[in-house]
Amino acid sequence: MSKEKNVFISHYSKDDEHIGKLKDLLDHKGYTIKNSSIDSSKPNQAKNTEYIKSLLRSRIQWAGTTVVLIGPDTHKREWVNWEIEQSNKTGNRIIGLYIHGETDSIVPEAFEKYGDALVGWDSGHVIDAIEGRCNNFENPDGTERQGKWQIQKGTC
Repeated sequence: MSKEKNVFISHYSKDDEHIGKLKDLLDHKGYTIKNSSIDSSKPNQAKNTEYIKSLLRSRIQWAGTTVVLIGPDTHKREWVNWEIEQSNKTGNRIIGLYIHGETDSIVPEAFEKYGDALVGWDSGHVIDAIEGRCNNFENPDGTERQGKWQIQKGTC
């Protein structure tokens, strides 16, 4: 039985190929991801910043969870930090996911503040994080990572 999840996948455009890989990873576990973010499969040519923010805001609100794909340059992207901040304002669960094969990526500043879980490329951990069963912060290899702010988070 397939489980559908509405998510917003925040990512750097050069990491776009990993969206399909994430969908495939979770599909093998019976999960169907309905992604509301803008990616190469549904590009947006808009240039007006306020229009883009309005579009993204509604897509973030539609999703109950935001998954942030973390690659080598994600932390440098202003849009990714903005999407994380908006996700926090909306009350979305915010999951950080290291891109498969990454070993030393820097986590975006907004994620350090608002992230709920940070996991490596492991379908079980990703599913547990999306479902709210995992609030761990991990390194890409799955070992425990000390958060920047040392805040205890729990599941209510």
